[in-house]
Amino acid sequence: MSQSSIHVTVRVRPFSIREAAQIAPVDDNPTFFGDGLLAGPTTPKLTGKGLRRIVKVVDDQMLIFDPPENNPMAKFQKSILPQGKRVKDVRFGFDRIFDENVTQQEVYECTTRNLLGSVLDGFNATVFAYGATGCGKTHTISGNPQNPGIIFLTCAELFERIDALKDEKEIELTMSYLEIYNETIRDLLVDGGSSKALALREDSTQTISVAGLSTHSPKDVNEVMYLIMMGNTNRTMSPTEANATSSRSHAVLQINVNQRDKASGLQENHTAATLSIIDLAGSERASVTKNRGDRLLEGANINRSLLALGNCINALCDPTRRNHVPYRDSKLTRLLKFSLGGNCKTVMIVCVSPSSQHYDETHNTLKYANRAKNIKTKVSRNMINVNRHVSQYVKAIYELTQEVEGLKKKLNDSTKEAMDKLKKQEIQRLQQLQEGSKRLKTAYEHSQNMRDTRIQDFKNLRLIEHRIALVTVWMSAFDTVFSKGEAPPKGLLTVRAEAERVLQELENNRFGLQHRLQGSIAEREIDRAVDATLRNLQAIEGVTDADIASVNAEATLYKTMIDRDFFQNLAEVNADMTKSIGVLSKAHFETVASLNQLNLQDNSASDAFRETLQALMKSCTEATSQVIKPNGELTFSQENFSIPRVNFDTPRTKVTANSVLMNLASPLRGPFAQVVPGVSATPLVRPSPRAFKVGTPKTKAVLFAKKSPKKCIT
Repeated sequence: MSQSSIHVTVRVRPFSIREAAQIAPVDDNPTFFGDGLLAGPTTPKLTGKGLRRIVKVVDDQMLIFDPPENNPMAKFQKSILPQGKRVKDVRFGFDRIFDENVTQQEVYECTTRNLLGSVLDGFNATVFAYGATGCGKTHTISGNPQNPGIIFLTCAELFERIDALKDEKEIELTMSYLEIYNETIRDLLVDGGSSKALALREDSTQTISVAGLSTHSPKDVNEVMYLIMMGNTNRTMSPTEANATSSRSHAVLQINVNQRDKASGLQENHTAATLSIIDLAGSERASVTKNRGDRLLEGANINRSLLALGNCINALCDPTRRNHVPYRDSKLTRLLKFSLGGNCKTVMIVCVSPSSQHYDETHNTLKYANRAKNIKTKVSRNMINVNRHVSQYVKAIYELTQEVEGLKKKLNDSTKEAMDKLKKQEIQRLQQLQEGSKRLKTAYEHSQNMRDTRIQDFKNLRLIEHRIALVTVWMSAFDTVFSKGEAPPKGLLTVRAEAERVLQELENNRFGLQHRLQGSIAEREIDRAVDATLRNLQAIEGVTDADIASVNAEATLYKTMIDRDFFQNLAEVNADMTKSIGVLSKAHFETVASLNQLNLQDNSASDAFRETLQALMKSCTEATSQVIKPNGELTFSQENFSIPRVNFDTPRTKVTANSVLMNLASPLRGPFAQVVPGVSATPLVRPSPRAFKVGTPKTKAVLFAKKSPKKCIT
């Protein structure tokens, strides 16, 4: 036998819609009471209308009743308020405190769930809700279909635990449901309701029982909920000023659990425990509720039983434990005798309202709950040792034989089930591996278009970078040659402007391709397929590390194939400069051929000379434009290469072809010699050192015939 304290918890309900609309805002500004004049500029703000919050939850174990920050009268309590009307500002500590936002599941887990293990171990347990009317006691205990209460959640988990122990123990569960209405006990599980009053009985062991109370044996939680709903329908409820669906009676649900071991011999150990869930009616004041007639009588009986409960709590809290505990003052306290001071683990759920409309009720409830923390109970396991009579030995032997046969059959069935389970797991494992392989292959095949697009983008990026390098070098050479003030031809200026535009366009295209090629979509598809396969495999028992490694290896293989295709295609990317080189070579060859054709011996050769130079400039300009536009999109007219006519018969100066060519080749003496290394800065044709006399008739050009090669004499 061990000593235990009552586990006291507090649940603060939220404001109702009507209460929330009446909450007065808190004004922190100083209140003006007047300046002594007959007509003040403002009226005093000290009013008593509206509701306010009187319960502040600090944490899960402490609350403050009537906090001063929510009371507009707090600043005047020492000057104008009497002693009894001052702000309480009382701090209470409990085992657990639930605020307004708590759920039914959280309340159940923190109050009742731990009691189920004790009940199955043979200890009695009690959960009861205590508080004023309209504070949420019935909602906490019963709830509704959308938010089930403690009864439904307790029965659901209790049946789950019983089902887990069915192979070891034989467990019998029975339940009863009653109410105490006007100090009369009525059975709630009788069809149509029962008006018959039931009596309390106490045996030699001082165990309290109700004579004539019906018991039921539900098989699952659905039958339990059917019985609970039937009992709630038969329960007495009436609308009041405080609550439209006020419970006018105390409801007591008792769940009895009897169990014994299946391997029983001549001696059997029976364990019996009772779980009681009690929904108390709320205390109320007649002046506040404005009840009359039957409602007034109901309220008087409710307050009588709750007063008796309070007296029992006060007596049990006496440290000397010498006072008489008045359990017999009410039928409610007689039923709760062992829950409060006997062999029972008890949880007390105190429901309070945060509204100042229930100021006194909330204060008294918290005071009683604070006293209940000091109540001590003595807990012991309810176990009965039953010895069988000699006449029952044959029955015991038969039961043991049946148990042995059942265990053998169960062993064979378990072996077969284990083999079937292993086969099923193996089939599921192989199936998931095959599906994972198909998933990876599908991801690889579906990513073909994305991979082709990525490869093409890389090719385009490589070509664009090559063209950017060529255009940049071309512009640098152009700026270097014509940086000394030399005037370039009009056609080259057009090509230079086009080069800047093309370079900007290429830079934009390169930026777009680099942004698009930042991530590999194909590899992400492979990774998603691997993640899905591994999740499915890990959900199956019997999966080894080798299976996971095989999936990762296959995924790595597909990624390697993707990289191989990518680099193989990227290695084939070569800038096709054949056309550009051909055009440049043709321009050089035409230049050499044109120079060989120059014949300036007569006066008519100037036109041919000018036309040849125009053709050379056009050919060179078009050749250099191939760097900017490899497709030959830049075209030039003959006007871009016009050269003024040269007069060879001026009386002052004799213009020779050599002097003209020297002037044309003059840029080679300048910066061009620095750009193209190895090129001589001397004129293309040296002038003859022999001087011509003025007026000497011109001689015709001498043509030499080709010499035949000499034959070798052997």
